[in-house]
Amino acid sequence: MSPELEPPEAETELTPQQQQQRLKALATVFFKLGLIAFGGPAAHIAMMDDEVVVRRRWMSREKLLDLLGVTNLIPGPNSTELAIHIGYEYGRWRGLFVAGFCFILPAMTMVWMLAAIYDRYQTLPQLESILYGIKPVIIAIIAQALWKLGKKALKDFPTRLVGIAVIIAFSLGTNEILLLFIAGLAVMLFHRFKQHWGQMSGMSLLPFSETLISVNSTAVTPQSPHWTTVFFFFLKVGSVLYGSGYVLLAFLQRDLVERWQWLTSQELLDAVAVGQLTPGPVFTTATFVGYLVAGNRGAIAATVGIFLPAFLLVGLINPWITKLRQSSLASHFLDGVNAASLGLMAVVTYTLGKAAIVDSLTVILVLLSLLAVFRFKVNSAWLVIAGGIVGFIYSLVA
Repeated sequence: MSPELEPPEAETELTPQQQQQRLKALATVFFKLGLIAFGGPAAHIAMMDDEVVVRRRWMSREKLLDLLGVTNLIPGPNSTELAIHIGYEYGRWRGLFVAGFCFILPAMTMVWMLAAIYDRYQTLPQLESILYGIKPVIIAIIAQALWKLGKKALKDFPTRLVGIAVIIAFSLGTNEILLLFIAGLAVMLFHRFKQHWGQMSGMSLLPFSETLISVNSTAVTPQSPHWTTVFFFFLKVGSVLYGSGYVLLAFLQRDLVERWQWLTSQELLDAVAVGQLTPGPVFTTATFVGYLVAGNRGAIAATVGIFLPAFLLVGLINPWITKLRQSSLASHFLDGVNAASLGLMAVVTYTLGKAAIVDSLTVILVLLSLLAVFRFKVNSAWLVIAGGIVGFIYSLVA
């Protein structure tokens, strides 16, 4: 790593040339991740850990875990918010927008192109053969991240206990946001009673609970799918939506299919499939939907609407993360949230693994990928590319 990229205490200490180098580095890293980050948020987080913590040492793993914990407490796409957090940490407000935009842009462009093809031919290119080889590789990449992050997040008995409890509870269907708050409070209270503190002065985290307030999705919306109505609909969704792309599917099904009939159920399923099949944020499903209902302007409006709250929330919250860490009780709360986040990630990895490892070739791909990432420290981008090539070749000879 070149000396000029070492992160100083404040961005104001950098020369204009060094600031430009930082922005260029952020753009390069997150544009690359936007191109090859298949597999959903867990895989995206694993790749960011590899690029930002291991290879470039822009921040410590503890810092990355804190950022990840906070993203789980606010609405919006978690991995995109983590990218935006990293951008802010490394390049302040300009870095925030550069990292987020470069991470979203490749997926948005791909989905936009597929939406245009779909709108004309009512079919999608066959990408399953490539994904067949990529999915097992992604499992190995996530496993490596879980191992590394786990060594930092599961630092003592209460965090280990919370991690195990969250795995069990989430597997049984408990709401993930509830689990995050309970885990944070459990670890915080454990340390509070252990040290016999008399006052709960660290309860400054309570304002985060405001993010649990939901917005009534039955608000009146014009029936005409103009690009402005598309923007405000997805702005609302991006402001209140917790969870994965499957939660987004529920929002879209209820409003766009059932209430306003902008889409058919089949079109919606195809839109979600495209979001899953392309790299980068799954929430670029909004780009596909926006194009179908309002053309090119709709694609842009939907994308901006669903991601804009993430940029604003991260910009508002990030400056407070260090202060929260300096508070003993708030720090323990974040420790609990971090442990819970790893538990959620573990359950998601297990679910993805069942879908990815389906035959002897995928077993071999997982084992070779595990060897590559743990023993030889191979860059995840090369592994993803290799997995896609193997899947494509297999489809030709099978």
